Amino acid sequence: MQQVLVYADSLSWGIIPMTRRRFEFHQRWPGILEIELNKSSGPVRVIEDCLNGRRTIYEDPIRPGRNGLIGLQQRIEVNSPLALVILMLGTNDFQKNHAHSAADAQHGMRQLIQAIRTTVLEPGISMPKILVVAPPPILKPQGDIAEKFVGAEQKCIGLAKAYQDLCQALDCEFFDAATVTTSSKVDGVHFDQDQHLAFGLALSPIVAKLLKSMV
Repeated sequence: MQQVLVYADSLSWGIIPMTRRRFEFHQRWPGILEIELNKSSGPVRVIEDCLNGRRTIYEDPIRPGRNGLIGLQQRIEVNSPLALVILMLGTNDFQKNHAHSAADAQHGMRQLIQAIRTTVLEPGISMPKILVVAPPPILKPQGDIAEKFVGAEQKCIGLAKAYQDLCQALDCEFFDAATVTTSSKVDGVHFDQDQHLAFGLALSPIVAKLLKSMV
């Protein structure tokens, strides 16, 4: 069985826009990905490590534990052997309490990639491939999260290009979620249920190809 680790934030945790509830496993994109992979490439296990509010490498001044760099190497060890790690972070780097640009998120993503690649694994366990996913651009934030993401739709401009350039430089796989979906039409930040489906279905053949190349 091949294992895929999704290391991400609330977009992947599956928060239902305008609520604090969560979509069911089969409704959120990591679950859709696992289901599709087991149809075409199985057996595959998709491991979700998705934390609401997680940044790339930056601290949340209100809620502890949102720095994605802290504990990442241990998560790689815990879940090994891994065929692939999917990194889909960056949205929360643009919250109001960060004066960040796409370059700052790129810097954070670089450190996450480097942390994975310098993890000390048990003898005989191979280093996983890395797929970086650029989340779709933030639209105008709505509802309870609007205050938290004031100005985020401007700060996130250029994120996909920054991640693509980074992946070319560091020999990682890259996918731009905006090629298949927008952010939520409801709250402007997360994924609506149909967007989870569209994204999961679009990502599955890409991941299947990567996994097949490792067999």
